[in-house]
Amino acid sequence: MSVKQIENLLALLEYFAERQEPATLADVVRHFGWPRSSAFNILTTLVESGYLYEPRARGGYYPTVRWQQLGAAFAESEPLPDALHAIMIALWHETGETIWVSAPSGLFAVFLDVAESPAAVRYAARPGKRVPIHVTATGQALMSQMPDRDRDVLLRKAAYGCWGPNAPASADEVRRDLDEGRRRGWFRSASNYSPDLGGVAMPITLNGRTFSVTVAGPLFRVADKAEAHAEAIVRATSAQLGPGYDPNAWRADPLQD
Repeated sequence: MSVKQIENLLALLEYFAERQEPATLADVVRHFGWPRSSAFNILTTLVESGYLYEPRARGGYYPTVRWQQLGAAFAESEPLPDALHAIMIALWHETGETIWVSAPSGLFAVFLDVAESPAAVRYAARPGKRVPIHVTATGQALMSQMPDRDRDVLLRKAAYGCWGPNAPASADEVRRDLDEGRRRGWFRSASNYSPDLGGVAMPITLNGRTFSVTVAGPLFRVADKAEAHAEAIVRATSAQLGPGYDPNAWRADPLQD
């Protein structure tokens, strides 16, 4: 269940990120359609807490560097390995498609780092985006590295029949996809999560943490390149992690309880 006040706060932060300039109370009310009193209370609370300030008197509000400091503190406590970012950028240059690194978060895979394709028609994504873990190539790559018990719990809780036209419709179909992906050496989705979108993903385990790296784009451009994109992931992974890392080690038998 979502909390409206938190949803409003997050929406306000995204608004500032897109606007890239101060916003007055009137600007916020007009953009969101919030009651003036509610918008005033949110802005005032953030000002008093040190998260917003007025660069010019009555010139509007803007986030302070305190948000950046919080983000930096989070990253320092559990940073994304530099090698994963390097893999992502190498794939971005080679494929020209959108690349991301993700990690498991309950019933979802959450994007930790993203490099969007420069193409006019592309998969648009940002860090923090979540996709259902059992439906997508991204998520199935992560699930392939889970113990059986953990995976079964997720499959019992997952929703079916509410995603793209090619999404697995049952837990058994997800298990079939996982087995096929392990045998093939990579995971694929084509109109699974959303129509006309395709992607290829592989898991990477570093320092005891499991991630997945995904190459994705519009189906008309990536449908016949799935194997090539999977090979590109293997090359980029091998190049960045060195000869001590086996990019195919994850294909061993599934983890047991």
